[in-house]
Amino acid sequence: SSTHTKTPPQLLTPQVEKDYVGFATLPNQVHRKSVKKGFDFTLMVAGESGLGKSTLVNSLFLTDLHKDRKLLNAEERISQTVEITKHTVDIEEKGVKLKLTIVDTPGFGDAVNNTNWWPVTDYIDQQFEQYFRDESGLNRKNIQDNRVHCCLYFIPPFGHGLRPVDIEFMKALQDKVNVVPLIAKADCLMPSEVKKLKDQVRIREEIDKYGIKIYQFPDCDSDEDEEFKKQDKELKWRTRPTATL
Repeated sequence: SSTHTKTPPQLLTPQVEKDYVGFATLPNQVHRKSVKKGFDFTLMVAGESGLGKSTLVNSLFLTDLHKDRKLLNAEERISQTVEITKHTVDIEEKGVKLKLTIVDTPGFGDAVNNTNWWPVTDYIDQQFEQYFRDESGLNRKNIQDNRVHCCLYFIPPFGHGLRPVDIEFMKALQDKVNVVPLIAKADCLMPSEVKKLKDQVRIREEIDKYGIKIYQFPDCDSDEDEEFKKQDKELKWRTRPTATL
């Protein structure tokens, strides 16, 4: 009779891991491909002129997206209709590329009659329809994602909560895009004034009353590290129901 000696499992592991192809490798493959290709992100900003929309965007991404913009006087702003303007810039940080598109809505909120937000909703719908057509086509390798991923809605800081135009605009967009309401120019207010504006006036009350759906951070996975959970908890606390700017 002869004896058969098995190869120790630890000697098999490197070769098995090297040759292994299966679902377990997909997340890493997708991650590497995504990082190499880069990401598309489209951010819409809405609210009346003078609330610091351009300043915030430039500060967030350390770039001037509005250097060629023509500044209108008060009379021109009032008579201006709602238009959609796009500014696109390529940003790279630590080897990760981001194609950032800022969609501005000049004219909205400046006029006395602010019921004409349809150009904004139409634009969002058109981008989704175009993306769906591209996804359904034969050539899906070079699809550009121009869908609006997030809308920052700027709320004037010196009022008494939400105005009718704020409510109607956010309700019109809530099922189309992630809406993040911001109290503009909050650095001009005392912390107590910001708290009062968010909690004790009508912003929180009216968001709940009218069932306005604003963006909520998703829950952390249970296996996330404690530092990330802490950051997530703080962000959630700061963004309910509105962020401050």
